[in-house]
Amino acid sequence: MSVVVLMLRGINLGAGRRVAMGDLRDALAAAGLRDVRTHGQSGNVVARSELEPDAVADPARRAIADRFGLDVPVVARAPAQLALVVERNPLRAVATDPRRHQVSFLSDPLTPAVAERLVALAVEPEAIAIQGREIHAWHPNGVARSKLWSALAGPGLGVTATARNWTTVTTMLAMSTEMEG
Repeated sequence: MSVVVLMLRGINLGAGRRVAMGDLRDALAAAGLRDVRTHGQSGNVVARSELEPDAVADPARRAIADRFGLDVPVVARAPAQLALVVERNPLRAVATDPRRHQVSFLSDPLTPAVAERLVALAVEPEAIAIQGREIHAWHPNGVARSKLWSALAGPGLGVTATARNWTTVTTMLAMSTEMEG
């Protein structure tokens, strides 16, 4: 069995999308995942699976739909993939507050046109770096008025995406590395 990191989009954001983490762990275990652990209340999961990470996302999504009646996008990564995200951090020189450094995890790479549009939306002191299936974004003044953040959080990317702040990214890496043991 291999370790997989699952990141759910939109769990516990709004009254109609509430899912208790214990119930989520049970649903994912019933779908075949083992040693299911969660972090926080927003759908951060580390587990063991017989499947490769990219093959776990759809069964996890179906299990959540069956159990909770919610269509929740799921993005998966192997611990080694998450380690590369941390190792290759392109914003380490500017992103000094881990709560304002967001990483959007994508199901597939962006099209060149979408990538160009996102880069054009970054207004200094914001910064953006796109690396394969991850987008690093630095929002030193917060996300409330950021056009870049609005584009990253909206449906216009053309792929499934979910974002985590840098603190959560490094915590999920530590949890998955520990599970690999």
